[in-house]
Amino acid sequence: MSLSLYNTLSRKKEEFQPVHPPQVGVYLCGPTVYSEAHLGNARGPVVFDVLTRYLRFLGYQVRYVRNITDVGHLESDADTGEDKMEKAARAARIEPMQVAQHFTNRYRQHMLALGCLPPDIEPQASGHIIEQIQVIEEIIANGLAYEVNGSVYFDVPKYNEHQRYGKLSNRSIEDQLAGTRAGLEGQSEKRSPLDFALWKNASPEHIMRWPSPWGEGFPGWHLECSAMSRKYLGDISDIHGGGLDLMFPHHECEIAQSQGSHSHTDEARFWVHNNMITVNGTKMSKSLGNFVLLGDMFKGPTGPLAFGYSPMVVRFFLLQAHYRSPVDVSDDALQAARKGYRKLMNGLRLLDKLAADSLSGEVIRDRTVMPLAEGRQPDTATGDEELRKLVADVFVGLNDDLNTARAIASLFNLLRKFNTLATSTAAMATVSSGALAEAVEAYRAVVTDILGLQDEPRANAEELLKLTLEFYTEAKAEKAYDKVDVIRAALKSQGIVIKDTKAGVEWAYSEE
Repeated sequence: MSLSLYNTLSRKKEEFQPVHPPQVGVYLCGPTVYSEAHLGNARGPVVFDVLTRYLRFLGYQVRYVRNITDVGHLESDADTGEDKMEKAARAARIEPMQVAQHFTNRYRQHMLALGCLPPDIEPQASGHIIEQIQVIEEIIANGLAYEVNGSVYFDVPKYNEHQRYGKLSNRSIEDQLAGTRAGLEGQSEKRSPLDFALWKNASPEHIMRWPSPWGEGFPGWHLECSAMSRKYLGDISDIHGGGLDLMFPHHECEIAQSQGSHSHTDEARFWVHNNMITVNGTKMSKSLGNFVLLGDMFKGPTGPLAFGYSPMVVRFFLLQAHYRSPVDVSDDALQAARKGYRKLMNGLRLLDKLAADSLSGEVIRDRTVMPLAEGRQPDTATGDEELRKLVADVFVGLNDDLNTARAIASLFNLLRKFNTLATSTAAMATVSSGALAEAVEAYRAVVTDILGLQDEPRANAEELLKLTLEFYTEAKAEKAYDKVDVIRAALKSQGIVIKDTKAGVEWAYSEE
């Protein structure tokens, strides 16, 4: 079974076929780095991390691009208001690029904590002004953009003479016009309220500005992704994605820009959108004030959450639902996710023992080694078939539009089988070592390499060291010097030495 993905552009699942196999180009719309990332900002990166991991698992050579928006994102999608970067910089009385660098660093730290592999390329909008100007010049040359007072706007009605603005979001022109608020600042410059900015003239107080053929200004928010996607992935990439809230207007504008430029493409063959995070059924949003910052969430409590949750628990929480379904955040849901995550981690701990037991022909149960009957040749065909079917079910879920929820459910089914094998001599005798080794490797690969779930240390090192020193003190008081020597040696192997002082027992790092 091959991988299929739901293509927003066609409104159906399609078999994934790369433009230039085995190369695959993936572009994910990244963050606007004017503030800390919240949980909703994490879903797209986690989903696309799993997607790129799985594509690589399938043998594709993936180039994964995730941009950083550090200029041009105005407060309103109607091309009005203050640039979000400048607004944050003015509030903090620092340079906009200081704001951008600080929150970019924080974003990267949070994504790494969540187990997201760094993208192959992470371009910044401010570093690609030349490329954005070139795209604008092409669109003007093709008669689909116009300049007014140093600003350049995309001519949507002109574009609609041969294309359809709204084909991605499935919005009619009437619906778009009905949703357009009249009388906003800057709207008078536009020939149509549907037109959107490709380049904005910078007012005298505007800090972030670049020279252009139309005067000093800055690019429109939508333009950067079209320009950077083309630069790094070609005229048409394989997959372009982001949150459902980006479908309109951001991604709709991207398609129009790419069609209007010399590329004349929809920019990507597959447009893939993850659904939103909700709190009590309402979309998580900074504007609504119901967001949960990732850094606060890892520590807790914060917002609607009474407890903190580790990054891997959060990752599992996001993956236990299909990416196109909304996910409602709550303590109950996250605590259930923690149990599920730890169950999968316990499964990883079981794997090595299972493989060793199978190869040695022994099963350990109740700490008693029970060798299989010498010379016994059990019929393993049925057991092997069942085991391989359980493994196949995991990949059925992954291949069906990256359904991680179904894949995780299948992993639990496989784990139940592993537990049965680990506790039953009779059950172990029904599977061959080869089939078991295949299943063990598949479980490990899906959990760690594809889903990206890793074991997290849950022990507090300081507390464990304190407890060990208490055992040391008790052993010394009882003159159990053999135990004293064992504890000293064990701690020394970890680079820690025990010091007996008049004030009591202390420890220090070994300097040897």
